[in-house]
Amino acid sequence: MRRMACVDLPALPLQLVCVRHPDWRGEPAAVVDRDHPQGRILWTNERAFHAGVRVGMRYSAALSLTGRLRARAVSSRELEKTVNALCARLGRFSPKVEPSPSDPGIFWLDASGLGSLYESLAEWAQRIREALSRHELLEANVVVGFRRFGTLVLAKAANRGILVLRDRAEEKAKAERVPIERLLGSVFDPSLHETLSRLAVRTVGDFLALPPEGVRRRFGEDAWRLHREGRDEVEASFPLHESEERLDEIAHFDHRETSVERLLAWIERLLEPILDALRGRDLALVELVVELWLDRGERRVEHLRPAAPSLDRARILELVRLRLEGTPRALGGGVTDLRVEVKASKPVRSQLELFVAAPRRDLAAASRAIARLRALFGDHAVVRASLREGHLPEALFTWEPLAELPPPEPRGAEIGAFVRRFYDPPVVLPARPRHEPDGWMLRGLEQGPVLRVRGPYIVSGGWWQRAVHREYHFAETQKGEILWVYYDRFRRRWFVQGRVE
Repeated sequence: MRRMACVDLPALPLQLVCVRHPDWRGEPAAVVDRDHPQGRILWTNERAFHAGVRVGMRYSAALSLTGRLRARAVSSRELEKTVNALCARLGRFSPKVEPSPSDPGIFWLDASGLGSLYESLAEWAQRIREALSRHELLEANVVVGFRRFGTLVLAKAANRGILVLRDRAEEKAKAERVPIERLLGSVFDPSLHETLSRLAVRTVGDFLALPPEGVRRRFGEDAWRLHREGRDEVEASFPLHESEERLDEIAHFDHRETSVERLLAWIERLLEPILDALRGRDLALVELVVELWLDRGERRVEHLRPAAPSLDRARILELVRLRLEGTPRALGGGVTDLRVEVKASKPVRSQLELFVAAPRRDLAAASRAIARLRALFGDHAVVRASLREGHLPEALFTWEPLAELPPPEPRGAEIGAFVRRFYDPPVVLPARPRHEPDGWMLRGLEQGPVLRVRGPYIVSGGWWQRAVHREYHFAETQKGEILWVYYDRFRRRWFVQGRVE
């Protein structure tokens, strides 16, 4: 009979933070989505929970409850790197490992056919926990059962332990007794739990007893898929986790190398056997890391990523050329050692197809152009605006690196819609005279005087950093330009925040 195991590392981002900051273990600690007073709490430890800190709370509000709160943001790249490392570690105990796409601390392992390697499945689960605790200093729950849903529920409800189930009936009975409250945020959405509690649905068994079509109609597609999986109506699969492979080559120079052209020739020479090896293993280059040891004792590391996994040597070397020629002074007195590392993975399916339909917009060409811009000007040269929740207008968005252009999603445009464009930083206006016989010359004589002013729209607060009191206005000039201006009460100056188009 096929066996399956679920490994749960509770609040994995919080565990990573505590590993990197051992002095936080006795303090209230949390993980936030961004390092900002308005950042939201994503995970908390028990001390923070007992102090009143809850998931979803603002960091500034949590600090008002306990001034000893320690918090840090964990980037998606850091989390992805950790998940890949954990998959490689767990791959020593099972040939098939599948990480959860939604919960970074959940992994499913194929536990079938291990009887000849271990005395029992309990010993196998214990070795997994010991390996994670010894090498990564992480705590885990391991449940060995038969179904994806049942092992997940019991792993989330466990308390730093091991559970080996004898048969499907035992797994089903134990999983159905688990209260839904123990699974909030990981299996059950908090908003769904609130609705279910009004219907006296408090355990997993109560939820699975609901009629499937009623769940789909009343609670949506996500709840319906969860219900189907819990009722064993969805067959669990085990796609093999393809972790990135790394290959590297090193060159040592007898004399300092200062020529970019000769460095490119060396990099091409080191890349050639690596690309040949990848081609023979049906892999493609995902990222190229070039390490340069300079004569003055410094080390320079460049990370280059093509638009898509590739084996095209000319395009890869073009990115290297753009990066090295963009910062020739960074070579200093010359390069003494060179290391080339390649991170590779399976190419996407569309890259292996012989005939590919040509779209009207070539997004692949746009992604290649973005990759060249990143190589020439740096990884943060191409960014996009991402909305955020903030108190001041300039805090309502941030800039995020853009790796590739997403497919277009056209929407119906509203006729007569206005766009506000920001000035960064705001433009300081000259002091406004007390009496203006010819009107307020906000933009000089070419725009004429201000004819109409709408406002004020007051924004105040910001006690967590510094007090703010702004009075925003929309000012329309004689030539038709609409400016977004504000008066700062504390600085006693007028500023142009942007314009309306």
